[in-house]
Amino acid sequence: MITPPILKKGDFIGIVSTARNVTEKEIQSALQIIQNWQLKTVLGRSIGAKENQFAGNDDLRTEDFQKMLDDPKIKAIWCARGGYGTVRILDKLDFSAFKKNPKWIIGYSDVTALHSHIHNFGVETLHGQMLQSLENKTEETAESIRKILFGEKQGISFISENKLNRIGTVKGELVGGNLSVLYSLCGSNSAIKTDRKILFIEDLDEYLYHIDRIMINLKRNGMLQDLAGLIVGGMTGMHDNITPFGKNAEEIVLDTVSEYDFPVCFNFPAGHIDDNRALILGRTAKLEIEKSKVTLSFN
Repeated sequence: MITPPILKKGDFIGIVSTARNVTEKEIQSALQIIQNWQLKTVLGRSIGAKENQFAGNDDLRTEDFQKMLDDPKIKAIWCARGGYGTVRILDKLDFSAFKKNPKWIIGYSDVTALHSHIHNFGVETLHGQMLQSLENKTEETAESIRKILFGEKQGISFISENKLNRIGTVKGELVGGNLSVLYSLCGSNSAIKTDRKILFIEDLDEYLYHIDRIMINLKRNGMLQDLAGLIVGGMTGMHDNITPFGKNAEEIVLDTVSEYDFPVCFNFPAGHIDDNRALILGRTAKLEIEKSKVTLSFN
């Protein structure tokens, strides 16, 4: 995998929204955080643009992102807001210049569409908090992004005594992101290959039966059987029907992979939660799941 160049003080970060509309005022605090890192920001036309729920129409968002991809002055592109809409512009983008001169793509949730698409080019991406609400997250949420951008050592270790965890130590490329988006990419040229890789998943605001549907679909697509390991982040704000499904989201995930023997951990600090640590997708990582601690370290 290719690692985009690390940033240095004075470098420019392009700010865009590939999905929902967002104003400059809504991300002002996050822009200040970036400036405190002594980096400069360039706001795209999609910031402040609006067409219904989108940050401008598909053509505007495509042109905005394309300009940031092609501009050699821009050393990273940070998506300001998620929601829905990134997949609508994927096939309109030309990654020719990006492949020759990769740069960090930053975001999570709906930006999983970009992460997965770019992973198949053999380039690492940064799964991390959007600019919107960055200031409301833990200090480590932003700090973990800064460390990756500046090439500092980055790893995540936390106390975990979740009884659903399956103990073990494995190495593999880290892939994944938002579970619903991964599901929506199945069968397309943006779908990821997961064999012998560590898969990270998280989700928000889904019905439990839908989580089951997604997991069964990934299983039937052969995306689970040869995993090196599975990391489950925040499964936040889940819904049930009047007649209960009978399992929570974590139990649904564990049930789906019950016939496999790879290590699994739950409640990993990434996703739609207050402590949303940054992950380097595409990088080889070591996952250690112990009885009372989980550690993810990057080569």
